Amino acid sequence: MYSRIVGTGSYLPAKILSNADLEQRMDTSDAWIRERTGIERRHIIAEAESNVDMAEHAARAAIAAAGLQPGDIDLISYGTTTPDLVFPNCGCLLQARLGCRGAPAFSLEAACSGFIYALAVADKFVRAGDSQRALVVGSEVLSRITDYSDRSTAILFGDGAGAVVLTPSERPGIISTHLHADGSYQHLLYCTGGPAGGPAPGNMPKGDYVRMAGSEVFKLAVTLLGKIVDETLSLNDLDRSAIDWLVPHQANLRIIQAVAKKLGMSMDRVIVTVQEHGNTSTASVPLALDVGVRDGRIKRGDLLLLEALGGGVTWGSALLRY
Repeated sequence: MYSRIVGTGSYLPAKILSNADLEQRMDTSDAWIRERTGIERRHIIAEAESNVDMAEHAARAAIAAAGLQPGDIDLISYGTTTPDLVFPNCGCLLQARLGCRGAPAFSLEAACSGFIYALAVADKFVRAGDSQRALVVGSEVLSRITDYSDRSTAILFGDGAGAVVLTPSERPGIISTHLHADGSYQHLLYCTGGPAGGPAPGNMPKGDYVRMAGSEVFKLAVTLLGKIVDETLSLNDLDRSAIDWLVPHQANLRIIQAVAKKLGMSMDRVIVTVQEHGNTSTASVPLALDVGVRDGRIKRGDLLLLEALGGGVTWGSALLRY
């Protein structure tokens, strides 16, 4: 028994922060940002909007695409680094919106690899027969932990959500998932605080931000993502030419290009959306997948390779037949 993606969905907030807007706030330029990242704009959540608000939009779109009703969902696996609350977890908050009471609902945090991790967990539930209609979400509000005085990170991050629905299938859908982590690299990409690491109760710290050693992360990402591509193909006895579409984490266009080169793939076979929304962490892989499905590039039967690397560091891949 396999799990198979039967519906995809995504959501981006209405407000746009363009490179031109950032030119007014810091010492940067549209040309400089595009050259180094490929990013043209980011979507920024409204003040009254939340992580789960975005996730609900993406989830309902994926559920509708699957031909299901929200109450049909029997598992929620929700990847995020920026939850609305410490608890209840975002999976439970989303469950209340959807009305699928009683089903397992949880969040997990693996930074930008979070959707791949959440997908791998849901895949195991479906394969084991413990879920028939699993919802997998990646949703992120990175604008609220971005330091807009730090040019090295402010140009990168945006907000958004993506989701997929999995159901059982006798034909291969998700063929394999591969997850890794190495905490010795934690100093390269991290957030400066958290609820248990701050001052005494009642004095929660403000202004905890993403910090990144950009050049080191770039080199590490290219190396580790290249290795996991080789691992995924080797363990499935596949040649690189077998992959129809690479659906990568949308962090930086240069990283995406380097991984495509490692695969020997033309960029025409890579789903690239980073220019439209920047790095949306856990949301970026399902966002890109939804775009590729809805614009008709990704078709039923295509072989897809999903991959991502995030702070921790964590990294992972999923090989699947759409």
